[in-house]
Amino acid sequence: MDQSKGNRVKISNGNIVTPYRIIKNGCLLVADGIITAVEETNLAVEGYQEIDAKGNYISPGFIDIHTHGGGGHDFLDGTCEAYTKAAELHAQYGTTSLLPTATTATNDELKKTLHAFQKAKADNPKGAELLGLHMEGPYFSMEQRGAQDPKYIRNPDPKEYEEICENTDAIIRWSAAPELPGALRFGRYLSDRGILPSIAHTDANYQEVERAFENGFRHVTHLYSGMSGVHRKNAYRYAGVIESAYLIDEMTVEIIADGCHLPASLLKLIYKIKGPDKIALVTDSIRAAGMPEGETLLGSLGKGQLAIVEDGVAKLPDRTAFAGSVATTDRLVRNMINLADVPLNEAVRMMTRTPAAIIGLDKRKGSLAAGKDADIIIFNDNIDIQMTMVGGRLVYNA
Repeated sequence: MDQSKGNRVKISNGNIVTPYRIIKNGCLLVADGIITAVEETNLAVEGYQEIDAKGNYISPGFIDIHTHGGGGHDFLDGTCEAYTKAAELHAQYGTTSLLPTATTATNDELKKTLHAFQKAKADNPKGAELLGLHMEGPYFSMEQRGAQDPKYIRNPDPKEYEEICENTDAIIRWSAAPELPGALRFGRYLSDRGILPSIAHTDANYQEVERAFENGFRHVTHLYSGMSGVHRKNAYRYAGVIESAYLIDEMTVEIIADGCHLPASLLKLIYKIKGPDKIALVTDSIRAAGMPEGETLLGSLGKGQLAIVEDGVAKLPDRTAFAGSVATTDRLVRNMINLADVPLNEAVRMMTRTPAAIIGLDKRKGSLAAGKDADIIIFNDNIDIQMTMVGGRLVYNA
């Protein structure tokens, strides 16, 4: 198939997954990288390259708004290759768009990876689209740091974050602990710049989450991981971030549905309370995604922390905590169907339209509709990816 973006493509003989239903034996047309038609009948057209879906599912491409890398590469490596190769790896598993995530690190590492991102974004024809950056840290609670390197954790510093934001327009979201001194000002600053502030690695209570929500923090990073739950002080119980995410209806959440970070019971609970329009599935994958089990690094090659991949998840060497996942997006959708009993179209929605809406890109991504980007995948009943198309370009064919 011709790889140029200007192709006219017809995809037929498949079951088209929409946010609310599945169109049996549907047909989809693409021109100049944009979807031009989605129909319930097989359209007779001329001049189109045809793809036979062979009775499989035709779905919007998966959107991962929290990933640190894959295929042996971490975005903190600060190289163009790290971005492009990780994007290529994830495209094989159905990801058509992603937010490269930079974990807590030195300012020099952050500046280096920002520079590499800009170059990679303009030169990434074979992998998932690099939408923008997600900064995870360094403004976190020391008590809830998880695998974040404590050497770099600190309170929000206006001079620091303003300098970073004023030198790039690449940042789309930034995760931080809202109870820290200066965090509410930080949230307002990000919101004013169109950047999503997200609650993460935090020991906040309900009142602090309420104030954070009012100051722009409208999303919760990897719910249940690195955050407070109900706790006692002087015999009295207080709600934490987990309960706050449930109580504030408008709050969106993301979950690592790799089958390790959250058991089936919690996946079901989150789905029951928040619903598919408030839940984004994320991999939180590190460089070991798509690689054999064994030792790996969390963070950059030069300054990363040792981690061990076993049982389908990355762990700290002493095995006291997880160190990020090695999941790919197909695994997340498969788990929500098989472990949490979620209908296929809703599991797909949590991996497509909902994350697109959370980062404000749902007008052009996240569903199969005329006028939207031709980010399309084909998968079978087991969510095994058969084809990945990004912006009308075929980037993977099983």
